[in-house]
Amino acid sequence: MAKKTRSKKRTRKAAPATPSRGLGNVSLDDLAREMRRREREVGRLVSRRDKLMGQVEDLNKQINSLGGPASYGGFGMTAAGRPRRRPHNDQSLSEALLGVLKNKTMSVTEASEAVQQAGYQTTSSSFRTIVNQTLIKDPRFKKVSRGQYTAK
Repeated sequence: MAKKTRSKKRTRKAAPATPSRGLGNVSLDDLAREMRRREREVGRLVSRRDKLMGQVEDLNKQINSLGGPASYGGFGMTAAGRPRRRPHNDQSLSEALLGVLKNKTMSVTEASEAVQQAGYQTTSSSFRTIVNQTLIKDPRFKKVSRGQYTAK
């Protein structure tokens, strides 16, 4: 008969302490040194940006003197460099669509054109898509057939 042996329970050894990745082990001197380094870097970047902005202004003056637009039309700006003004309507798009579609059935394209002819102002290049989304989401409109909507 085989002799029974007791198996020893294996215990896990504690993992060696690893340095934490937080700021707990960083000295105040090191933190202050890092803050000064970052402040110097910010100062360099601000100076560089100001120099580049001066160059851009000079280029805009040259372009303007030749009859071109002073700006390339960034966000909120027109191609002529003037601020873009968003039109303000007396009523929301949903309300304007309700007035246009009352007792009528129209396609999305017809509805978007009719709303604009009724005086609704927009600068959107994708106004038809906005009208389509409004007709789909607003419960006051009913889909009659594919692409055809009416007011309930």
